[in-house]
Amino acid sequence: MTNQIEFTRINNDVNGNPRYVCHFLALNTEAERNATGENWIPTQDKYAIACKRANRIGGRKYHTKAYGGGIVFQSYSLDELRAAIARVIAGSESGK
Repeated sequence: MTNQIEFTRINNDVNGNPRYVCHFLALNTEAERNATGENWIPTQDKYAIACKRANRIGGRKYHTKAYGGGIVFQSYSLDELRAAIARVIAGSESGK
C-alpha cells in the first residue's frame, strides 16, 4: 500500500492517552475501494470491513458530526500504527 494514511489528532481519552482518527477507507484494500460492476461493495459494507480490521488492532468506530466515517485509535506512535494497519490489510489480502 503506497498511500500515506492521514490522521487527525483529537482530544485525549479519559486516561490522558493521545487519540487519532483516520478515514475508514484507509483500512480497506485497493480492490475493495475500487470495486465496480458485479464486484461492487456498498459503502456500509466497506465501513463494516474496516471496523472489523480496526478492532483487531485496537481501533473503534468514531461518530461525530465533525468526522463521520472515522476510525479512532489510541496511539503514542503513528509510525507503529501505520505499520499495524498495513499488516492487517496485508493479512486480509492474503486470505488470513
